[in-house]
Amino acid sequence: MRRTPLPALELPHVITWEEGSCAQILHVGPFEAEALTIRRLHDAIAAAGLRPGEPHHEVYLNDPFRVGPEKTKTVIRHPVS
Repeated sequence: MRRTPLPALELPHVITWEEGSCAQILHVGPFEAEALTIRRLHDAIAAAGLRPGEPHHEVYLNDPFRVGPEKTKTVIRHPVS
């Protein structure tokens, strides 16, 4: 089976940063449905008396092409202050 190359993989680059304190949440489902999960994370950050920083980043725990979008697992992390 031939796979279509992903454009982002053709131009790899390294980003280094010191993250410090973070809040994170696990999102299970398609990327298009992340908005509600991010809202929940922002609400929890505010409830803790903190503010979300930038940039947030995501850690993909599985491959949506193998498990299907409904089972995709993504950790969403926001630095906080």
